[in-house]
Amino acid sequence: MNFLNKQNRKALYSARRLALCAMLCAAALVIFTIEAQIPSIVPVPGVKLGLANIITLFALIYLTPGETLMILVARILFGAVFAAQPMLIPYSLCGGVLCLLGEYVLIKLCGKKFIAEISIVGAILHNIGQTCFAAFSVKSLSVFTYLPILIISAAITGLFCGLCVMFADKKCGAKFAAFLKG
Repeated sequence: MNFLNKQNRKALYSARRLALCAMLCAAALVIFTIEAQIPSIVPVPGVKLGLANIITLFALIYLTPGETLMILVARILFGAVFAAQPMLIPYSLCGGVLCLLGEYVLIKLCGKKFIAEISIVGAILHNIGQTCFAAFSVKSLSVFTYLPILIISAAITGLFCGLCVMFADKKCGAKFAAFLKG
């Protein structure tokens, strides 16, 4: 008797993907929490390493955009709760969603061959999204004076994150894809 008929296989496949999304979200939260403990080396508001984007970008390669968005939003909401800073939510959402959209389009256009470059663009878009929200929330364009420094730092941290994604993809990408297929 075969218990894995088409409907059961689909349910198992969905449960597997949901569990994987939850694990990736947990990993991103751990990275975010650890990174929050690292003091900034640059005295400019908004300059961070952005290491949780390693998980988001890796997920974007292997999961659907909707699943990746779910991971991103859950990480932002739980991260703000864990950090006890609810004002992080709109900034992180603006930056994170813009970053995700840009990275998604670039992955579709270029593939994962240029993942380091895609990560750089994503980091820059993240800073642009956050700066735009900051300008909107304080009703002043003066916050854009920080943008050149934010873009330079984003290029550096984006490159690092992209290289981490390349390394993770080489080490476990095939196993990850095989796990998804069941």
